[in-house]
Amino acid sequence: MFLARSLVKMSGHSPLMRLEQRAVEADQIIEYLKQQIQLLKDKANVQATVREEKKLMVENVKLKKDIEELKYQLLEKEKSRGVRDVAMPSAEASVVCVSKTTSPPEPMATSAPLAAAPTGPPQAKDEGKKKKPAEKKGGEQQEKKQAAPQEDAKVDVSRLDLRVGRIIEAQKHPDADSLYVEQVDVGEATPRTVVSGLVKHIPLDQMQNRMAVLMCNLKPAKMRGVVSQAMVMCASSPDKVEILDPPSGAVPGDRVTFQGFPGEPDKELNPKKKVWEQVQPDLRTDAQCVATYKGAAFEVAGKGVCKAQTMSNSGIK
Repeated sequence: MFLARSLVKMSGHSPLMRLEQRAVEADQIIEYLKQQIQLLKDKANVQATVREEKKLMVENVKLKKDIEELKYQLLEKEKSRGVRDVAMPSAEASVVCVSKTTSPPEPMATSAPLAAAPTGPPQAKDEGKKKKPAEKKGGEQQEKKQAAPQEDAKVDVSRLDLRVGRIIEAQKHPDADSLYVEQVDVGEATPRTVVSGLVKHIPLDQMQNRMAVLMCNLKPAKMRGVVSQAMVMCASSPDKVEILDPPSGAVPGDRVTFQGFPGEPDKELNPKKKVWEQVQPDLRTDAQCVATYKGAAFEVAGKGVCKAQTMSNSGIK
């Protein structure tokens, strides 16, 4: 009898202990789920912030283009109304000065008789008018002399403005199946618009938010209605193309330099001088896929060299 009661007690306590254990496990699972939900919320907030940042940067670029177009339309209207010496808008100019053709004011009528005008002042004015063209001509000659040394300088890779950039966003060109239109941060106040013929070589998803090397002093050119303001540098062969990768730690705006080729790049390459056409044949990747010019590596000071992913002994353009 005693043994039977003991067994009943033991059988009564065992389910209770199991329930308590399951309750503890349930509390632990609930706590874990709460932590996972919070992590997902934090991740969603970060992604939303990044998307908003990209959206704002693209909108800023569009607004800038709209402003430039309005400036151009305003100046065209002013010219049609008799404005001369109109400074055309550029991507860097924010203030445009114009001088209108106005006739000198007529003298006001007075009741007193006018005295005879002295001959001295008119002669002085005439002399001033004669001197101004000479001064302007001298200024133009001085500007030409200052510009000449840069254009006639030795042609090598130091004339190219090569910088590290980050492709913020890329989209297919609306009017060209083989072209991408990219917004690229090259360390300036606003991103540059770049048009690249890479659709057949690089998938669109691999163009998003990636680092690259860009040439930033080519003369802007319109490609199927979109003005391209730089060029993405790539290792290239007839069958394959790879975007050059900057070294780890490089940031947008970092200058790419070459040992043995010092000097500052041209502000904008003169197409008539064909600097790019003379330099490009000596741009190649070496056996280790490092981008070079006549054996000197594409280098970001203190951070390393620029490379292709797999393409060795290939041309660069």
